[in-house]
Amino acid sequence: MSRTITLSTMVMAAAIATAMPAAAEDEYNVSTGITTAGVPLGLHGVDAVALTTLNAVAEGDAQYTVVEDGVAYYFASEDSANKFKANPAMYAPQYGGFCAYAVALGKKFDGDPQYADIVDGKLYLFVNAEIFEKYKKDSKRILAKAERTWPRIEHKAVGDL
Repeated sequence: MSRTITLSTMVMAAAIATAMPAAAEDEYNVSTGITTAGVPLGLHGVDAVALTTLNAVAEGDAQYTVVEDGVAYYFASEDSANKFKANPAMYAPQYGGFCAYAVALGKKFDGDPQYADIVDGKLYLFVNAEIFEKYKKDSKRILAKAERTWPRIEHKAVGDL
């Protein structure tokens, strides 16, 4: 009897484990390893508030860390950190910080803050200068396609795409 219960418990645990969504590392573009906050670093450590409001790449500082949805974000000042805390959706990069052009193609590639666009107050990142230039030629179509594609790939592991 106890063997049957143990076997049933193991089967149920395996079923639950395989049904769980992808880890934060697959839903957000984060660095390898963890920060002193105990979670991975997002946006390459760049201040999301400065990038979104000023379109300026400002290096963040670990002393101004905000953890949102299992991702640590660094900010250049306490003011920026407080703005992000008050409204993370306003400042966090779209598509978990993955390249918007790649998302439109059903992929998750690194989003580099050096290649960013702010559209309707939302921050979009791109993998490199070449892709950023391609995006700028047809930005509305690319973002519309990325918006349709993201829900299908958001919870999928990077390696499965």
